[in-house]
Amino acid sequence: MIKAVDIKKSFGNLNVLKGINLEIPESKIYSVVGASGAGKTTLLQILGTLSNPDSGEIYYNDKKVSAFSEKELAGFRNKEIGFVFQFHHLLPEFTALENVCIPAFIAKTSKSKAEKRAKELLNYLGLSERMEHKPSELSGGEKQRVAVARALVNNPSAVLADEPSGNLDSTNRDELHDLLFKLRDDFGQTFIIVTHDDNFAERSDKIIHIKDGVTE
Repeated sequence: MIKAVDIKKSFGNLNVLKGINLEIPESKIYSVVGASGAGKTTLLQILGTLSNPDSGEIYYNDKKVSAFSEKELAGFRNKEIGFVFQFHHLLPEFTALENVCIPAFIAKTSKSKAEKRAKELLNYLGLSERMEHKPSELSGGEKQRVAVARALVNNPSAVLADEPSGNLDSTNRDELHDLLFKLRDDFGQTFIIVTHDDNFAERSDKIIHIKDGVTE
């Protein structure tokens, strides 16, 4: 479903990615691992169309991402790719429900339809009692589950996550990991996850190990 062909990326004289080739099928969890500075986050940003490679191509369902205009790419990214970060990046002035709805509103989904979908996700994620709470009133684990719901609200082709459990205690970390596998099993969701957590990586469908700018 997602294909990366000979992806190269440098920052000044530093060659971070030196020719990455990947194919990621639907309904799988792929973990991206490697030492700090190996290029994991850079690869994730390129796969998520947040950054352009110096050379190489990214394809989603055989569509070449580089062929999109900036406007087309922004629309594609909003509808087809969900993002979860180490720090939840929820907007503090909005409730959990409102935060989840934001990508749907950007996609021009009606308020009633966006809220219906957001409520379904929050219920599924065990947050039915927390919908009207603002981020400051939520625990770390709850905030990250809201962030997962926000990533899923537009039914994306793939969810990309950068150390999603890196800021959580062990209990919330384990709950989040179990949740990601449940989402794969229940909804056929595709995840690409940068992680330092060996236990999570070993549970995933495949481990992508980056070392010296290439996959091992």
